[in-house]
Amino acid sequence: MWLTKHNILSFLLILSSVLAFGQSKSDLEKQKKQLLNDIEFTNKLLNETEANKKATLGELNLLSSKINKRQELINTILREVDLIQAQIDETKGIVKSLEEDLKRLKDEYAKMLYYAYKNQSQYDRLMFILSSENFNQAYKRIKYFQQYSKHRQQQAKAIEETRTILESRTEELADKKMKMAYLVEDKEKEKIQLSTEKEEQDAMVKTLNQKESQLKKDLNQKQRDAKKLEKAIARIIEEEIRKAKAKAAKTGGTTTKSGFALTPKELELSGQFSDNQGKLPWPSERGVITSSFGEHPHPTLRAIKIENNGIDITTDKNTKARAVYEGTVSAVVSIPGAHKAVIMRHGEFLSVYSNLEDVTVKMGDKLSVKQEIGTVVTSREDGKTMLHFEIWKGATKLNPAKWIVSKK
Repeated sequence: MWLTKHNILSFLLILSSVLAFGQSKSDLEKQKKQLLNDIEFTNKLLNETEANKKATLGELNLLSSKINKRQELINTILREVDLIQAQIDETKGIVKSLEEDLKRLKDEYAKMLYYAYKNQSQYDRLMFILSSENFNQAYKRIKYFQQYSKHRQQQAKAIEETRTILESRTEELADKKMKMAYLVEDKEKEKIQLSTEKEEQDAMVKTLNQKESQLKKDLNQKQRDAKKLEKAIARIIEEEIRKAKAKAAKTGGTTTKSGFALTPKELELSGQFSDNQGKLPWPSERGVITSSFGEHPHPTLRAIKIENNGIDITTDKNTKARAVYEGTVSAVVSIPGAHKAVIMRHGEFLSVYSNLEDVTVKMGDKLSVKQEIGTVVTSREDGKTMLHFEIWKGATKLNPAKWIVSKK
């Protein structure tokens, strides 16, 4: 009986371990699928038209994004390989334990069969019972034979159950080894593809280096445009704070650290926005981040840093920018070079959508989550469609990548 219970307990422990592994594997597979989708979408953007297949900064940023995704994909595959290897090692241990259990059960069963054979005479059993000194002893000897027979049946059943589990785990082990082989093959294919893309990236950087003076000129213009947008946002924030304080003086409100005097309803909206960090939808239905927040090196110009107040999302042509959260349109501004921008207020938070060709909202409009704001501009230079997106808390710039939902 002990061995049967022991096998059941082992099986339950095995099952819980497999379920835990399964959850981790599911997460990795989901992440891998998303990375493959991102790479496929980036390829689509890179190959939209033959006419746009020239070395531009937008093209380089897209290629760099794809390389980063490819490296991340390889790392994900490696983690999946490690996970399956751990499962293989554990399954091997389980198979070995089951084999030992099965051998022990068979040995015990063989001993019982031998004992039964040696004492198989019905006459001997009857004499053994009849030679009892009293009725109680005779009853106990009868029960002994019954229990012994039942135990033999249980041992036979335990052997069969253990054999079934062992066969199942052996098949599972073979399946995991096959999956491991496929993953290793995928990893090698991705590494070859990554090497090809890096060579393409190096060639593009060399080509762009020959256009250094033009790149510097373009960079200076973009920085001037970014400063214009930043000043426009600062003026709007000052005006919003002024109006909020004037409103609070009449109706009452709470002044936040960012300087906004918020009504109870605005304060609630601000808190809800804050609670959605890492959960906000993307400001475009599809896209890849091709320029990150903050200061980082220029892709080709040495010793030159780029300062980005938000993130740049490269997406499809004719893509619509959309609100990441409910709120009110504070302003629609037109900035030469940066095209049009929409600034929304969510309590003390602001979201900024710029590089828009046309806008479908106006100041004072109340928008819902994912409501369309306008169409993103497609560059005439390289045919790329790029949305610039920012998030502010009062006068403080925040990293939008930490606020929108992760694709992993």
